[in-house]
This record gives sequence, C-alpha cells and structure tokens, in this order.
Amino acid sequence: MRVSLLQKQLKYTNDLLKGHKESWAIHGCSIMSDAWTDRKHRSIINFMVNYSLGTMFVKSIDNSSFVKSGDKIYDLLDKFVEEIGEQIVVQVITNNTSNYVLVGNIHLLNF
Repeated sequence: MRVSLLQKQLKYTNDLLKGHKESWAIHGCSIMSDAWTDRKHRSIINFMVNYSLGTMFVKSIDNSSFVKSGDKIYDLLDKFVEEIGEQIVVQVITNNTSNYVLVGNIHLLNF
C-alpha cells in the first residue's frame, strides 16, 4: 500500500510542476547549486531552478562518498542542465569561486 500511495503522490507532485516547467521553456531559467556540510561532516549539494516565478528546489545529492573536485562538480552540473533542458538554461550559478576556476569551461556566477 505504501508504494501505491507514494506513486500517487509522485504523480500529483509532477502534475503540479508541469506549469512551472512550461514557464521554464518559455522564459528560460537559471540553474543554481549550493554545497554545504553538516555537523557530522556530510556534504550535500542542492540543485535549484530560478525562473520568472521564483526559485524551486529540485534535488539534493549526498556527495560525502566522493571528492568535490572541479571535474565532479562539472559532471553533476552538466547532468542537471541536461535533465532540465540545455536549450532553456540561461546561466549556471554556484556558491563557490573555486568551482568557477575549476570548472572553467562553462560560465558560472557566484552568489
């Protein structure tokens, strides 16, 4: 029963997001990432989409199991941009100057 309820809730949530995703396609959007570490030294990277109606959290990745290198950050951002749609992403924003230097081959802004 839990699986069927979860599937229904997931469908409901995805249906709510359809209008937002359509707005991304019409007006474009920005991809934002924010990495942080909790008190137990677990590293998390949050991925969000910013667009004309505001900012929407999309997903988190626990990156405790790998080194946060420029190549890995680039791979994660690249996959997320592909997931959202390369043709609608206007810019990629990250929280760290070292990400800008390490990734280098895509334009990153700092916030």
